[in-house]
Amino acid sequence: MRSVLRIVSALVFFAHGTQKILGFPASDRAFPEVMSRFWIAGVMELIGGALLIIGLFSRPVAFLLSGLMACAYWLAHAPQHWVPALNGGDAAILYCFIFLYIFFAGPGPISVDAMLKRDR
Repeated sequence: MRSVLRIVSALVFFAHGTQKILGFPASDRAFPEVMSRFWIAGVMELIGGALLIIGLFSRPVAFLLSGLMACAYWLAHAPQHWVPALNGGDAAILYCFIFLYIFFAGPGPISVDAMLKRDR
């Protein structure tokens, strides 16, 4: 189930990156200015999501993405309202803790890391 949690979470997370950076699926927030916070987040979502989908470098990637989502919550969502359901930060909180779990628990048996015996 760790592998399933990692893959499904990473697929949905990856879709946020494709939306920001590649404009698919279409969004009014696609194609942010290069090197902006939104662009950096999109690149991390795109590359980190892809790496987590296949389970390569899972622990360090999950750690970085957990931090990204913590920053996203506190910089973008929390200033709008203190209640996550009202500030749109629900997903950021869930991603933060799912990725933190993957960092500590590992990617699961269905991963490139497990195949290469990088994760013990």
